[in-house]
Amino acid sequence: MVYNRTAPNIRYTALKKDPGAKALVKRGLLKSARQKSPEYRHAVTTKMLFSYTSRITDDIPDSLAFRTLHTEHYLRVRQNAVKKLLEQLGKPYQWGGASPYSGFDCSGLVYYAYKDLVKTPLPRTANEMFHHRDAASVNKNELEQGDLVFFRIHKGSADHVGVYLGNNRFIQSPRTGSDIRISKLTDEYWQAHYVGARRVVTPQTIR
Repeated sequence: MVYNRTAPNIRYTALKKDPGAKALVKRGLLKSARQKSPEYRHAVTTKMLFSYTSRITDDIPDSLAFRTLHTEHYLRVRQNAVKKLLEQLGKPYQWGGASPYSGFDCSGLVYYAYKDLVKTPLPRTANEMFHHRDAASVNKNELEQGDLVFFRIHKGSADHVGVYLGNNRFIQSPRTGSDIRISKLTDEYWQAHYVGARRVVTPQTIR
């Protein structure tokens, strides 16, 4: 979905010459067009990448260049987290574990994936992650890769956590005697125990 906004006092030539604007145009994230008035309408980004909420001013080219770099960094952070998680597939569940050498419990796996990527370290338990102040609530139909998905298996608000990979799949460290695996969120068991999702990686929370 692309958002259109009217930007007064911006010359079309300035947008054309700005490297940041060119980069966005090349990626299909920015479209500029002449209008009959001196104002030019342009579309900036998708909600999947970042929110564009600041007032557009005459220095928009520099702002766009900065936002382009920040967006690329944000996407790399998400990809790095998922890469770290996938590298742990097949390793054993270990209660209290949070490293590739000892094995992982469910929250230990999540903590390991994100501990060097976000400004505020994640708590260590699933329930604390579920209530973490920097973790924004996400609707189930708006899940994105890297979001945390939570379940209530035994007690509390949430006592199990995994990481959403896309296409209704999530990676998790299930329980004693099991290995880290990819499961389907659409399975009846997980649907019955699902309690919500949180987004810990955003342009505002990453290092």
